[in-house]
Amino acid sequence: GKGGVGKSTVAVNLALALREMGARVGLMDADVYGPSLPLLTGVTGRPQTREKRILPHQGYGLKLMSMGFFVDDSSPVIWRGPMVHGLIRQFLTDVEWGELDYLVVDMPPGTGDAALTLTQQAPLAGAVIVTTANDLSLVDARKGLAMFQKVEVPVLGIVENMSYFVPPDLPDRKYWIFGKGGGARVAKELGVDFLGEVPIDARVVEGGDIGKPILAYAPDSPPAIALREIAEKLV
Repeated sequence: GKGGVGKSTVAVNLALALREMGARVGLMDADVYGPSLPLLTGVTGRPQTREKRILPHQGYGLKLMSMGFFVDDSSPVIWRGPMVHGLIRQFLTDVEWGELDYLVVDMPPGTGDAALTLTQQAPLAGAVIVTTANDLSLVDARKGLAMFQKVEVPVLGIVENMSYFVPPDLPDRKYWIFGKGGGARVAKELGVDFLGEVPIDARVVEGGDIGKPILAYAPDSPPAIALREIAEKLV
């Protein structure tokens, strides 16, 4: 999907929801230029190696790997396509993931090198498109969906993030800030499942900024409940 729609937040929390169900889960951050996994999980530092194998970090019961573990926050990654291809391949083949039930891959925005490399190198079980309800975001959702269909990766469905806002002092009110029903409309139009809506909640941001995903930070909050229901549909 598009940059800024919350792909990383959704990926981290879906991985956590799968872990809560008792699955063995790895989470791989495939965004080379803007890795966000260290911030969202609070896990930092260079991973250890053993016999030329990279040992993934552990956090919240997940095995984690990200370019963000190898660079500091202030240094930009200035790489061309072949280098991105090499890194994604290394994360898939040289990391000691062990036995996993699921490897959740947080994709970078768009349909560039990292996305294509993943579709070629990994036997992907399926893709999840993350969007907001507004048209600008939905344009990119359509493109991502078309790319996965072209490379014959099943699209498991669409998640609409930041769907609506419920003020804490007015719990019976809903404000559809980015428009209403865009994700469901596109899912129907393109013939894929609509997996659900995740509401806007300040606690998602608060938790994310201190390395606590919403499922851990506020497990009974509406976004956490919505993300668990989405994970169940995915399974």
